[in-house]
Amino acid sequence: AQPWNEQNPRPDSHRWLRLAAMHQAVCPPIAFAATRVRVVPARRASVVSRAWRKEHQVRRDGNDVTHVTHDVDETSILPPGTAFAKARRQLAATCVATCVALAVSGVTPPDATAITSNNLLFLEAWRAVDKAYVDKTFNGVSWFKYRETTVKKTSMDSTEETYEAIKVMLAKLDDPFTRFLEPEKYALLSESTMSANITGVGVEMAYSDDGGIVVVAPTPGGPADEAGVKPNDLIVAVDGRTVEGLSLYEVADQLQGPATSKVTISLQRDGNKSELIETSVTRRKYALVPVRSMVCDSDSVTNKKINYIRLTTFNQLSGSKVKEAVRSGAADGANAVVLDLRSNSGGLFPGALDIAKTFMNKGPIVLIADSDGVRDVFEADGTALAPDVPLTVLVDKGTASASEVLAGALRDNKRATILGDTETFGKGLIQTVVPLADGSAVSVTVARYQTPSGADINKVGITPDGKLPTVRTGDGDGETKTLPSEPGAFCAALVQDTTVAGKLFT
Repeated sequence: AQPWNEQNPRPDSHRWLRLAAMHQAVCPPIAFAATRVRVVPARRASVVSRAWRKEHQVRRDGNDVTHVTHDVDETSILPPGTAFAKARRQLAATCVATCVALAVSGVTPPDATAITSNNLLFLEAWRAVDKAYVDKTFNGVSWFKYRETTVKKTSMDSTEETYEAIKVMLAKLDDPFTRFLEPEKYALLSESTMSANITGVGVEMAYSDDGGIVVVAPTPGGPADEAGVKPNDLIVAVDGRTVEGLSLYEVADQLQGPATSKVTISLQRDGNKSELIETSVTRRKYALVPVRSMVCDSDSVTNKKINYIRLTTFNQLSGSKVKEAVRSGAADGANAVVLDLRSNSGGLFPGALDIAKTFMNKGPIVLIADSDGVRDVFEADGTALAPDVPLTVLVDKGTASASEVLAGALRDNKRATILGDTETFGKGLIQTVVPLADGSAVSVTVARYQTPSGADINKVGITPDGKLPTVRTGDGDGETKTLPSEPGAFCAALVQDTTVAGKLFT
């Protein structure tokens, strides 16, 4: 007999299909919600045509429960009448056996759709890490087993519980940069990197000499500026929670929030530790200018006219704004550049490449490596605006991520001198942000970068070539102050202490 299939249908196929549908309606498959595996009564398959039928089996391949289909060739095909009689008997026996078994065990079959939208959100976050995370050992965690165990045993009845489950999962990796972003935080991150207008308090921060968090400058016209926050104010607490021991990243996270919300910042001013200034700031949208620059007056000792460029972050505008500052400085007669990356915690990786190409005509900029080794090399392309101008880069322990990519490229290619009092932050990791279905996201570490010399600076940082010069106060008592990072104050410091320019370019 010729096998029946889609191209050559069985003459009474409609009758067979009706019987199959009737069987399914009377005795539906049992579904176990924990794994969503369909357990079909053993003899139900004989109702359907036994020639060239598709039989589904369940296979666990270590990733997801998948269905594998294969053709089953059975040579014994019963005549239609015999098959129908046998099918009826099997139908009755199967349903009776199933009902008896359930009654005896007292088990009510769970709903086949027991996997909830919250479970799916957790699995979506798990899958983002599984596919892209740089460390395929997952910090020693059995990643597939963790997924199965968590879905089965962890309550995710609410959005809050689901978010917490995702955070606990990511914490297993012991990677502070692979983290969960609630919808509000993801929106703020997207806004701050992809737009010149961001929502927040508008304050630039840095580490103080004793390791505290100090205000470099409030954004002119921003919320903090209007609330009375001043340069050199020391941030002691945010909403009553001390910032002692926190990094710049962590303090920045505390200051973030949605528009119109308020945050209270406790400040010390002018070294007065006995009196805190409690300042309430209303978050709102403001313009973020990533680059500020000024051409200082020519130094009489070194005959250098310094173009001071302060870069505070890497966003969509950073590359074009630095180029604009370089062109403007050259037009004003500048013959040296100071690029200040102090307390610049990074941002968009392409911005670092773009700025490196502004000062380098040739040579590698950065090496990108994953668990299999170096996979990409980014190089200069001969389009530099200032390939030969003397260049000094200022760094501190707040210089991180994309800032370290730029500083490492300029140093290893002997294009710039790096000055700072300590190693940089040491964030040699690259993240990608994966949006999730509900508007939240996970930031996943996908690669490590190495400087052109092959150095992996993660958790190590970049060691400066020399110390950052200090500025004599001029009081005759030998006291000095840190070199300012606000353009006008920086140029004023060069006038106040004529030795600084020489120390910047030795």
